Amino acid sequence: VSIPRCEARLLIGDARQTIQDLVCQGFQADAIFLDPFSPQRCPQLWTVEFLSLVAQCLAPAGHLATYCRAAAVRSALQEAGLHLGTLPIVAPRHSHEWAQGTVARWQPDQLIPLSLMEQEHLQTRAGIPYRDPHLRDSAQTIRWRRQVEQQTANRESTSRWRHRWGIT
Repeated sequence: VSIPRCEARLLIGDARQTIQDLVCQGFQADAIFLDPFSPQRCPQLWTVEFLSLVAQCLAPAGHLATYCRAAAVRSALQEAGLHLGTLPIVAPRHSHEWAQGTVARWQPDQLIPLSLMEQEHLQTRAGIPYRDPHLRDSAQTIRWRRQVEQQTANRESTSRWRHRWGIT
């Protein structure tokens, strides 16, 4: 059995700046595992702008995987031009357990499609992504900007969506 060569690099610093350097270098990864803190706690690394740069570092046949299934993050990945897939839970124990995470690719093949419930989740207010136009705003500013957009959006509330799907 032949084991393919694997290379990893640890880059220390503000990821929002480091990713810009990687894009400039033309860096391409076959696999990216995105594992920052939760979007609410660390929205800086879940914005459309940041994820668009991460996507630029994804090789044409590459896969990006994250534990996150938040509608805001999935919407941001879509805005970055990626196709979405789900990591389903084999035996969910609660109604709020519908996926273990998200996989994204440039091409839709090799993905488990989002369920109708997950697709509809993207259309709720929860699906409004975080934004950081200049990649330097504080978490508080990014959260505030999203809240303002959510309050003015003509979208279904997430609580209504949850009720419709029986999610407690």
